[in-house]
Amino acid sequence: MKSQYREFTGLNLPSIEKEVLARWTNQKTFEQSVSLREGAPAFVFYEGPPSANGMPGIHHVISRTLKDLVCRYKTMQGFQVKRKGGWDTHGLPIELGVEKELGITKEDIGVKISVEEYNKKCREAVLRYKDKWDEITRKMGYWVDLDDPYITFKNEYIETLWWLLSELHKKGLLYESVSIQPYSPAAGTGLSSHELNQPGTYKDVKDTSCVALFKTINQGPASFLFDAVKGLPSEEVYLMAWTTTPWTLPSNLGLTVGGAIDYVLVQTVNPYTLVPVNVVLAEALVGKYFKAEGENADFNSIDEKSKILPWKKIISFKGKQIEEAHYEQLLPYTASSPQVIEEITPGAKPFRVLVDSFVTTEDGTGIVHTAPAFGADDYKVGKKYGIGILTLVDREGKFVEGVGEFSGRYVKNYKNQDDYVDVNVDISVKLKKENRAFRVEKYEHSYPHCWRTDKPILYYPLDAWFIRTTAIRDRMVSLNKTINWKPASTGEGRFGNWLENMVDWNLSRSRYWGTPLPIWRTEDGSEERCIGTIAQLRQEIEKSIEAGFEFAQCKKGAADLPAKIDRLLGDLHKPFVDEIILVSNNGQPMKRVPDLIDVWFDSGAMPYAQWGLPDTSSNQYGPLSPDNFFKYHALNGNTGADTHSFPASFIAEGVDQTRGWFYTLHAIASLLFDSVAYQTVVSNGLVLDKNGNKMSKRLGNVVDPFATIENFGADATRWYLITNASPWDNLKFDLEGIKEVQRKFFGTLYNTYQFFALYANVDGFAFKEATIPVNERPEIDRWILSSLHTLITRVTTAMDEYEPTQAGRLIEDFVDEQLSNWYVRLCRRRFWKGDYSADKIAAYQTLYECLETITRLMAPISPFFSDAIFLQLNEVTNRFSANSIHHVAFPKSEGAYIDKDLEERMELAQDVSSLVLSLRKKVNIKVRQPLQKVLIPVLDHNMQAQLEKIEDLILAEVNIKSVEYLRADNTFIKKKIKPNFIALGKKLGPKMKAVSTLLTEFSQDQIALLEKEGQINLSIDGETLVLQLAETEISSEDIPGWTVASKGRLTVALDITVTPALESEGHAREFVNRIQKIRKDADFELTDRVLVKVVASESLTKSLAAFKPYICAEILADTLEFNNAISNGIEVEINDETIKVDVTKKG
Repeated sequence: MKSQYREFTGLNLPSIEKEVLARWTNQKTFEQSVSLREGAPAFVFYEGPPSANGMPGIHHVISRTLKDLVCRYKTMQGFQVKRKGGWDTHGLPIELGVEKELGITKEDIGVKISVEEYNKKCREAVLRYKDKWDEITRKMGYWVDLDDPYITFKNEYIETLWWLLSELHKKGLLYESVSIQPYSPAAGTGLSSHELNQPGTYKDVKDTSCVALFKTINQGPASFLFDAVKGLPSEEVYLMAWTTTPWTLPSNLGLTVGGAIDYVLVQTVNPYTLVPVNVVLAEALVGKYFKAEGENADFNSIDEKSKILPWKKIISFKGKQIEEAHYEQLLPYTASSPQVIEEITPGAKPFRVLVDSFVTTEDGTGIVHTAPAFGADDYKVGKKYGIGILTLVDREGKFVEGVGEFSGRYVKNYKNQDDYVDVNVDISVKLKKENRAFRVEKYEHSYPHCWRTDKPILYYPLDAWFIRTTAIRDRMVSLNKTINWKPASTGEGRFGNWLENMVDWNLSRSRYWGTPLPIWRTEDGSEERCIGTIAQLRQEIEKSIEAGFEFAQCKKGAADLPAKIDRLLGDLHKPFVDEIILVSNNGQPMKRVPDLIDVWFDSGAMPYAQWGLPDTSSNQYGPLSPDNFFKYHALNGNTGADTHSFPASFIAEGVDQTRGWFYTLHAIASLLFDSVAYQTVVSNGLVLDKNGNKMSKRLGNVVDPFATIENFGADATRWYLITNASPWDNLKFDLEGIKEVQRKFFGTLYNTYQFFALYANVDGFAFKEATIPVNERPEIDRWILSSLHTLITRVTTAMDEYEPTQAGRLIEDFVDEQLSNWYVRLCRRRFWKGDYSADKIAAYQTLYECLETITRLMAPISPFFSDAIFLQLNEVTNRFSANSIHHVAFPKSEGAYIDKDLEERMELAQDVSSLVLSLRKKVNIKVRQPLQKVLIPVLDHNMQAQLEKIEDLILAEVNIKSVEYLRADNTFIKKKIKPNFIALGKKLGPKMKAVSTLLTEFSQDQIALLEKEGQINLSIDGETLVLQLAETEISSEDIPGWTVASKGRLTVALDITVTPALESEGHAREFVNRIQKIRKDADFELTDRVLVKVVASESLTKSLAAFKPYICAEILADTLEFNNAISNGIEVEINDETIKVDVTKKG
């Protein structure tokens, strides 16, 4: 126990944090914060696993600050909060990074490098920067268990994923299907719908669009069109179809129209060849391609420069009328010949007009080019009509052989070729030359890109495994409504809408490094088996070997067979798991489906997989199931999980996880546990640079979190990130903001502590005296304690509602405006006056209680500085037995301390003082210059009564001699009123002008009534409008010799006439200020007596002599002599006059 409070030599947050961090490490402070709460109610937190194959950024600091402050707060509220760390170690980010390092592509795996070697490289890369992540975690004060994290590539984690998948398989929720799915040629794998909807995946791009002309065949349903064009310059009919992906045109097999849409046959000319043509398009879209002035124009005199095509409507008809019409293949090639189409889809009947409801007239031509291989709607309608399927683009994103001059060319620049030529342009040019294109132009639209490669995706026919999430869509929507989303708009809007429109989850991925899909099948697909545990797989392997199958050195009768099986099961990744052959019920070999699973399933399963599978050998609850999963864990008691481990009480990640981790957590929990995975979720916004731009290495605006914390401290960084903007709003990150936090908040609190420590050490205050009852303390003490307990209530409410920004700002305001700028400043004399009286003890106890409570309130956001100050206080007073602030309880508000009437009164005093000080500044009159009077109009008796109780305080604070109260309807102060346009704009709209006019006509009585009542009724166009005081701006007109200011209902008028007597007193106050500075600069003790000699002008000497007793009392002077000259001394300035003073210490 110490006898003195530590007095710091300067505010150095990084240095203080290093001391605190060392103590936390030595004393295992985090671990104790968990163990000390053993047996307490659980508050369950899930850590969203980051990937450690890249460096952490400043955006990770804000999300981790959010997580940490909530967990610290809940711990201080008495909950036990276990915090298990985790690492996301599979998936595209790792694979693409390794491929880049090795200088290979996906196609090289298994050719230039074996799958085993490749996956070994991935395993090495996944935790490459783990040390850096651990470092930033410790330095920023994020308390999470780094010693026993879950790692998604570990066997026990994968095994749990397999068990979950087997449970889905049992319920018929895991199935295989061929469908059109988003596919990333650059990554070489399909993507799920939630991956495709990650923020930033849809980008505005300019692509070549083409309106192609499909030549109709004169037979069947199309015959009436040919009848209509007989005798025209051209007797051919073309169907116009628009596409933004000309590369799909060689794969065209159909044209789709809307059955109820009106179409027209138009006589015109091809704008490129000027050859006469007859075209079909939707009637509603004619104006998009033909100008009104060209209708019925002369076809024999075409003005090429004007670009006005002559055109004429021939007939109109419904789309249904041309259903089953045939047309010629647009781009016939070897790879798309009728024979090839027949081989792929026996019995296919391509090149027909189809009818479907997805066709609209919003854009294009009202006729949809249909390539079943490259669009979900196309595939569906194509299957319905049996037109077949052509996939002329391979999985690398290039045309297959047999597509003429386009063979082998990439449909997008997937290989970052500097000399890449856009094949879409070449296809369109070819069609223009062949009279098969009506319009080719650049078209700007939003197109999906791969979330990891940033390259355009293709819609592609894939054999894929799906989770049937649509089977429980309504339940997922219902469960979502029970989740506390912060902000609520994300849960109701972005996430809620996503659930309403979700599709089945595309689970399978055609990659190498990830969790293998645990499904084995016979070659003919007649039997499949979904493996759920390693034990089950071992049994199946033993059965297979017994049946005579050999693989991976495992065969019947082999030496050390159990050991060989153990080695085979030691790593559940490719290629080892692919070597395993199982046996079907009828003796056929079964091989594993080659796919991996979506990496988002890995992270979405962490509530269960982080613990691994429980021991079920007791069979107390029967076979393992979602119903007893956590019961078995609790029964065994050795994994750290129990029945309270699910669902999470709270999770937090960036808003980009809304359709990522948040979704997959929710989906798996709903599918298998019929439960939410989390009860509260906070989604934080993006961290942008100070100009609002996204941070990127390319722009050079990335903020280094290590340097930021090293230079400014973790606490200042955390406080800035939390209080600058609500967590869910995008944050414009500016280092100047951290500096301001350092100076304004931490600097103010530091100075307040230093002030306390300085005087408490002088007087030996250690809180050993009996606590003085609050009602026996001076009013200023009762006020600050009342405000403190009101603050506790408001901060607790904000934290309970996951509004840390509000909590931080409330604490900031209290420290700055109430504790430092008001309480400490007004009470300075109580601390430095000589006697150790009850009043001084009350002041010490009050300030101590404020400091101690503030540190506990701010501890969740500012864990380091709060702990440092708390311990400095507690090591002297020993009021708590804990060795860290994070082991004590969060403050509880005590109603007996709260006096709302007193708080209102003191707020009034602060507002009056603030207004008067602003008026002094306006007219350039220093505060040390006394003024005679301030006038305050009072709106009611209570307001005057409150002001009278604090009148002496106001007079002393603003250096005024007297206050005079006026009736609200006085005629001395004239007021003006106008609308608050920002507050009223949306509310009034076009009525704003009428209200503004009405307000200019307000009488003084009406303004006074509005100020008194807080609102007033207006009649606008026969309607009653309630106008609130906050929706107006009221100002006061200055009066000769006075200056006036207002704030809300309060108005003050200051008498700015300075009489000779007032001027003399002002000189005396300025003199005191200069002598006090001289004392401080000379390092005099607070109690040292002094002797003062002065040389000044006659008039200034006269002013100072008149206030000699006051001056001597203030500066602790035994003598104050006025001389004509002095040998020593210092020159100082008093109100523009230079004088000389000599100050010496007595004795």
